[in-house]
Amino acid sequence: MALEVFSDMSERLNYNLPGFPLYVRKGELCNFDRYAAACHWHPDLEFIFVLDGNMDYFVNNQILHIDTGEGIFINSKRLHYGYSKDKTDCTFLCIVVHPSLLGEETHTGKEYIESKFGSSTEDFILLTEKSGWHKEALETISRIYGEMYGGTQNPMRLISQITSLCACIGDNVKPASMNQADERSWLAVWNMTGFIQKNYSQKITIDDIAAAGFVCRSKCCKLFNEYIGQTPNIYLTRYRIQKSCEMLIETNMSVIEISLTCGFQSPSYFTHIFQKETGLTPREYRKQSKSRKKLSGNSVPYAK
Repeated sequence: MALEVFSDMSERLNYNLPGFPLYVRKGELCNFDRYAAACHWHPDLEFIFVLDGNMDYFVNNQILHIDTGEGIFINSKRLHYGYSKDKTDCTFLCIVVHPSLLGEETHTGKEYIESKFGSSTEDFILLTEKSGWHKEALETISRIYGEMYGGTQNPMRLISQITSLCACIGDNVKPASMNQADERSWLAVWNMTGFIQKNYSQKITIDDIAAAGFVCRSKCCKLFNEYIGQTPNIYLTRYRIQKSCEMLIETNMSVIEISLTCGFQSPSYFTHIFQKETGLTPREYRKQSKSRKKLSGNSVPYAK
């Protein structure tokens, strides 16, 4: 049974260059609520390279540990997020590339991408310096970051580097098996989390979330606990908080505007929940994050 995930419900990304679906950033876990990014998915391929510190990484209900000098490739349409369980900071590079940049719109490109990065292949590859091609992939991630922020932003060179990186992964990615029951469950989880990612600014009930996954309320709660480790309401709240964190850092929107944009009932309720989750008021978080950003360059949350 082929997975049919609703692509318009995936995580929205703010790509670096207009019309060029490539996201390149340096990130720090301290910029995220509870030192954990929001669990999300997107059709894009994602690469993480840890520069300093370490993090744990959740991919489709599996948890990996990534140390300094190591990285990870996350396949298309997989639920994932990075976090620190002991709330210590980690600096990392994040490269996210949409399949359209790899020729997805051509027949040959579409067939290749489906065969290498579709649901029938493994969810992730942990990249270490012990393997020759792993080391090459990690070095390419650094080169892509350097090209994007080195002043040139040459799109041809970026395409060349991205193509080389993804071809390297494609040459080494392995097939993966998934039984039909797991496939149906994951499809429901993807659709429910995708619904939240698309509609977090609106009023959402558990019934709405369950309906997106074509399951009942109890099944919805069971799947969230089993596959994400959170209740639907906790997932929704933390996703809204993460989006508000991004807006506080990356925009000049007022706290009132952000609270409404992120689906909170009122600015006072938003401030209450934000402080409960992060230990800071929205204004304190904005001031602290902007000061840290000036010191560390272009480090921003990568969860778009």
